[in-house]
Amino acid sequence: MLNKFIKRGQRKVPKSEAIEPPTSNPQPSVTVNHASRSAVGPSASNSNSQLVSVSAPPTSGVVEILPMLKDVPLMDRHVVFIRKLKICCFTFDFSDPLKSAREKEIKRQTLAELIELVQTGWCKLNETLQEELVRMISVNIFRCLPPATHENSATEIDEPDEDDAFFEPSWIHLQLVYELLLRYVVSTELDTKVAKRYIDHSFVVKLLDLFDSEDPREREYLKTILHRIYGKFMVHRPFIRKAINNIFYRFIFETERHSGIGELLEILGSIINGFALPMKEEHKLFLVRALIPLHKPKCVASYHQQLSYCIIQFVEKDYKLADTVIMGLLKYWPVTNCGKEVLFLGELEEVLEATLTEEFQRCMVPLFRQIRRCLISPHFQVAERALYLWNNEHIVGLIAQNRQVILPLIFEALEKNIEGHWNQAVHGLTANVRKMFLDMDAELFEECDQQYAEREARSRELEEQRELMWKRLEEVAAQAGDDMVIG
Repeated sequence: MLNKFIKRGQRKVPKSEAIEPPTSNPQPSVTVNHASRSAVGPSASNSNSQLVSVSAPPTSGVVEILPMLKDVPLMDRHVVFIRKLKICCFTFDFSDPLKSAREKEIKRQTLAELIELVQTGWCKLNETLQEELVRMISVNIFRCLPPATHENSATEIDEPDEDDAFFEPSWIHLQLVYELLLRYVVSTELDTKVAKRYIDHSFVVKLLDLFDSEDPREREYLKTILHRIYGKFMVHRPFIRKAINNIFYRFIFETERHSGIGELLEILGSIINGFALPMKEEHKLFLVRALIPLHKPKCVASYHQQLSYCIIQFVEKDYKLADTVIMGLLKYWPVTNCGKEVLFLGELEEVLEATLTEEFQRCMVPLFRQIRRCLISPHFQVAERALYLWNNEHIVGLIAQNRQVILPLIFEALEKNIEGHWNQAVHGLTANVRKMFLDMDAELFEECDQQYAEREARSRELEEQRELMWKRLEEVAAQAGDDMVIG
């Protein structure tokens, strides 16, 4: 029995097989800011000499095939884990699928093993392992993004076509790295007091920069990971909100080009949903300075659904913000872009549905002046969408309470549609709205109708006088003949 224990104690780790690495990037050079970098943990006290050799970036020019961590003796697992992380620090050229194919497969298998270890919690990560893990993740994901397909182009970017979407060639590795980061962040054994040293402000900023990636798969992972970081690291929450604000400001007022605005708004939609009441002034300023101005860019259609959701969340949480939102929409209302007008009208209906009478009365005059312009729009979709507002019972109730102000504002537009709009659907919807007002208040309707008739009569009289004056000028000019001097 004693001999068995002696032999077991002398068992060695299987020898690693060396493989030539790719020559394109033999040594990673990405730097991550870790202000509170700690010393080697106590679990590595028996292997100090080995840790010194593996904690530096690999310079030997080889990629090792290491045994599975579960097959390694307990005292050596710390060192082997770090060596596996060093293997995953190598980046490869994916422009040629056949180049370094074996090395790429080794890295893929190693990443898959690391994901399983972190997900199952089988390998408890001390501070040293966490630092090396985040360093490896940083080396892989923090990179220069390729030039966007729309750069240096004057074409307007609306909703991107999935068939034309860019897909990252190295996604076979990047996906595993992102999955590893996600499993690390959501791990129940993660101590945020320790992890915040490595998932720091610098890491969060670089993560946010990656939202400009054109690969939708990468943006989806980034959205999930950043949301989890926001939920788990309370100390980072104000910083994350401020950093997202800065991205929005640059997008709105400088570039109007960014691939990840929709994903960032999805994260914010969840964050806004969790705001406590009464709402902080900081959050109201965010609505006014960032969210509402996001209606300005031409490419608003690509993220309008997420933006509208965030706006509605604010109004539902604090109904007093309704008139602020409506006046903001009117400020950025498109003049010549009919597609944007249809989007704005749809969002306006959702806002009005959450608006109470007092807030409605503050903005109803400028609001229905804009709706009047939409009603007589030659673009049938704009006119049709504006008329659909009367299909909403809550909005009809608000209009009915304030019909003395609203009907005189839009009566002329309704009459002009009845008299001569080219689209039959618009004509029919206008007739329904007109009848609704007649049933609502026949006396007011007759009064508006009489005022409209008087205005039309005066308008015809002025037109006749103008034509008569032109005729007289023509007669005078004909009599003067060649003697008339034009100066």
